[in-house]
Amino acid sequence: MSRVPGWLGRLGAGLTEMSERWNERRAEAERERDESEPRTSSDEQVPPPPDYAPDVPARPDPALAVPWGVRVAAEAGWRLLVLAGTLWVLTRIISAVQLVVLAFVSALLITAVLQPTVARLRRLGVPRGPATALTAILGFVVMGLIGWFVTWQVMENIDDLSGQIQDGIDELRNWLLNSPFHVTDKQINEIAKNLREAVGANTDQITSAGLEGVTVVVEALTGILLAVFSTLFLLYDGKRIWEWTLKLVPAAARPGVAGAGPVAWRTLTAYVRGTVIVALIDAIFIGLGIYFLDVPMAVPLAVFIFLFAFIPLVGAVMSGALAVVVALVTQGVFTAVMTLVVVLAVQQIEGHILQPFILGRAVRVHPLAVVLSVACGGMVAGIGGAVVAVPLVAVTNTVVGYLRAYSRQSALRHSVRPRGATAMGPVERQPGPSESPSQ
Repeated sequence: MSRVPGWLGRLGAGLTEMSERWNERRAEAERERDESEPRTSSDEQVPPPPDYAPDVPARPDPALAVPWGVRVAAEAGWRLLVLAGTLWVLTRIISAVQLVVLAFVSALLITAVLQPTVARLRRLGVPRGPATALTAILGFVVMGLIGWFVTWQVMENIDDLSGQIQDGIDELRNWLLNSPFHVTDKQINEIAKNLREAVGANTDQITSAGLEGVTVVVEALTGILLAVFSTLFLLYDGKRIWEWTLKLVPAAARPGVAGAGPVAWRTLTAYVRGTVIVALIDAIFIGLGIYFLDVPMAVPLAVFIFLFAFIPLVGAVMSGALAVVVALVTQGVFTAVMTLVVVLAVQQIEGHILQPFILGRAVRVHPLAVVLSVACGGMVAGIGGAVVAVPLVAVTNTVVGYLRAYSRQSALRHSVRPRGATAMGPVERQPGPSESPSQ
């Protein structure tokens, strides 16, 4: 008889025994899980709240509980705080190295005037080194001659001017005595006495200011030398300096910055050239007007008007007031009024005709922005800060507008670009590695 059925019986019995053991282990595991979980009997269940109890809603997410406007204000607030802190740190750094910053910015302004001459000489076949040296020498010689001429004219006419000022003060005193303001001789003497006492009380401060003048002269000479060397290197090697600067910019933002550089340089160049032309026209016409009115030192005053014109709005007021005061104390009230008429007429022609025509829309800045920028620049860095504030604002305005347009065009190109196509370049041609905004 075959033994196969017996073997199958034992196999079936083994499988049955294994199934029973598995069921026992699963039941034991379920009992352990039930024992680990807290059991609540029917007596321990929480009774439902009465009908009169108010419904308490579940607490929402704290981030969702804050109103949308408050969340937006908070997001903008901490970013503004970061920007304000960054600006404060930059201001402190600029104040610490104020001399270097002003010298470099002055070199940029001078380079904007002289660089076209270098480019013209290069087109005529002159090598870069001689073209740069010749342009720089001629430029600095002209600026030095202007400074020497102003100093010479002032020193030549200071004696005559002091006498005329004394005569003018006497005439002004007589006019006040005979004027309808009923000013008495006693009141004039009291004013003069108060002025003498104020000068005597501040003698120490005046002396310390005179001693500090030596330091100012040394710093001025140092700044002039820095500006000269910076101008030479910017004229000669501006392209490489710009290429090196682009390497400091992140690769993602490099195309936009590379395009904004030439735009900023064109704006700066247009501003400096236009300001020079407008200042020259102001100096010529106001100088001719005060010359025919027999105001002393007409030529030095015209040069001062030219220099002060580089401080927009404020400089014109200061130079015009200086000319009116000189005319008042030397030639009398009528000449001062006529001088004021000449100054106002020329400035009105400048503001409404010359500046819009010469400067154009590229460097148009709102008058409020001009006044605020000049005030901030003067508070941070004195006269030098007031001079460079407006071109800095003009360049910043142009760069921000360009970057906004570039970002918009880039987003538009990516949105309409077909699948598999490569990204196209921006509408305005970007400078390559061999181009520079200063060349």
